[in-house]
Parts: sequence; structure tokens; C-alpha cells
Amino acid sequence: MYDIISVGDATIDHFFFIHDASVVCDINKEDCKLTINYADKLPVDKYLRFTAGNAMNHAISSSLLGLKTAFYTVIGEDSAGNDIVEQLKKYNVGLEYIQKDKENSTNVSGVVSFHGERTILVYHIARKYWLPMEMKTKWLYLTSAGPQSAVPLLHGQVASYLAKNPSVKFAFNPGTHQMHLGMEALKPLFARSEILFMNKEEYERVLGFPAGSDVKELMTNMREFGPLICVLTDGPKGSYSYDGITFRHLEIYDSPVVERTGCGDAFGAAFTAARVYGLSVDEAMRWGTFNSAYVIRIPGPQNGLLKKDEMLSLLKDSKDFKPREI
Repeated sequence: MYDIISVGDATIDHFFFIHDASVVCDINKEDCKLTINYADKLPVDKYLRFTAGNAMNHAISSSLLGLKTAFYTVIGEDSAGNDIVEQLKKYNVGLEYIQKDKENSTNVSGVVSFHGERTILVYHIARKYWLPMEMKTKWLYLTSAGPQSAVPLLHGQVASYLAKNPSVKFAFNPGTHQMHLGMEALKPLFARSEILFMNKEEYERVLGFPAGSDVKELMTNMREFGPLICVLTDGPKGSYSYDGITFRHLEIYDSPVVERTGCGDAFGAAFTAARVYGLSVDEAMRWGTFNSAYVIRIPGPQNGLLKKDEMLSLLKDSKDFKPREI
């Protein structure tokens, strides 16, 4: 019996740190574009390569936080796939549900890092998902998978698994390809979600609300579709949650920002881990905020993740850092 199983794609991230670019935003600074010279050669200040993927980041973070964790994914039968397996072994993540695709390669992403923020070029190989129905776990965490054409099959399998295992709690952090399916396709999983994680722009996109919408309105409307706890992250403005009774807000934890990849995964993993341990929503927000603050201190989505003892020490030393009702 696992405490939690992460479901989604794994990838190899290629990081390119650049300086020769600019950011252009609208008047409300809600919609920003990274601009580079067309048909130009851009100097790269630094290049790094990491194993990654939202679900893999989540699995590793969950294991570091003391949970017995496994990972369901499909990878290529290649050197990149082997690198992913070795990284998971390093962090004691269960491997028995990993499937290998003999016909296609492992996923890759190109990460353009500029002034601490990242823009990601995501390449998901077409997969034939086959979620094992015999998995034994207390929680299931579903996140980014793709491409879009392959996602409905995986979503149907997840829904079937949850229907057959009503005691399993479900956390959902949809990725880009999943959100592009639209609200109607996502409703069955929203209705089964114990926790839903999305950022503000994603809430607006899925609900069809305009940019700049009120966070309370977004979470109130989303909760009507079933999630018991709606969690909304909003970059430097921090995180919000709504459980049907109380709206909460927690500002970001003051921390140096080197590179933001994996920030959302770190938050979701630690928030969920706190709930697996039976802790309150207030405490879960603290866990998520500390984990995300530390992962952005070091390049890569896994290097700065907190271990359980580190998390508990930070929580003990920062008792006044806690959410407020709004």
C-alpha cells in the first residue's frame, strides 16, 4: 500500500539561460510576452540538463517529504528513459508501475530561463497509456500528460480506477494538454477531486473568465464543479485556497529566485503531503509555500526540494508565517 501514486509524464529538460531578450506586458501587467529577435542567434549564458516532468517532480518531492510513493508513467526505451529510472531510484520512488514504449522516445522539453522566470517548449510523444487497475494507494495525484489526443484515454482510466477504489483520495493538477480539452471533458475529474491545483491564469482559461478576475469568484465558481479544496496560485502574490467555507491567502516566503521551474509542482506536492498526514489546510499552505520557495533557489525542478526534517524545522522556526482569512 502506497501513501500516494503520481500519474503523468516524465521528461528530460534542457535549460537555456539567456540575457538577450525583453518582456512586454499589457497595461495591467496580466498578460506578458517574452520577446526575442526573429531569425537571430541568441547567446546562451549557461546550459543544464535535468530529469523532470510535473508528475516526476511530484513523486520525488513526495518521497523526500516522507511518503511511500510510486510513479505511473510511460517512457521511451532509451538512454533518457534510463536516466529517469535512475533518478527515481535515487529518491526511493516505486518503479513497478512505469511502462516502457519500445516504439517512441522519451519526452523532452526546452526551458528558456530569463531573469529567473521560465518559458517552456514542451514536446509530448503520443502515448498509449494503460493505467494499472491493481495499484494500491491512499492518494492518487494526476498532473501533466499528453499530447492532447492521448489524454482522454488516460483520464478515462483514472476515472475508472477511482470508481473502483472509492476510498482513494484524488488530487488534480491539470497540465496544458489536459486544460485544452475544455471544461466538459474535465468535469468528471473535477467532481472527484479532493484538491484541485491551478494558477490564476489557468482558472480563468478553464472557466472562461477574463484576465484580472477576482480570485474569490474564480474559486467559488470552480468549487461548484466538485473539488472539495480549490487551491489557486498567483505568482508573486502568493497562494489562495477555498474549502467551501473559508477563503485563505498566504503570501510568498521571501527567498532568492534563481530559476522557477518546478515551483508549482513543489507547492502541490507539499500541500498534498500535509493533507496525507492529516494536517489542516492552513498548515498545508505553509508546507507548499516553503517547498516552492526553496526549489527556486537552485536551477532544476528537483534539486532544491525539501526533505521532511527540513520542512518541519522551517515550520517550527516560522510559526508567525501563516495564512489569513480573506
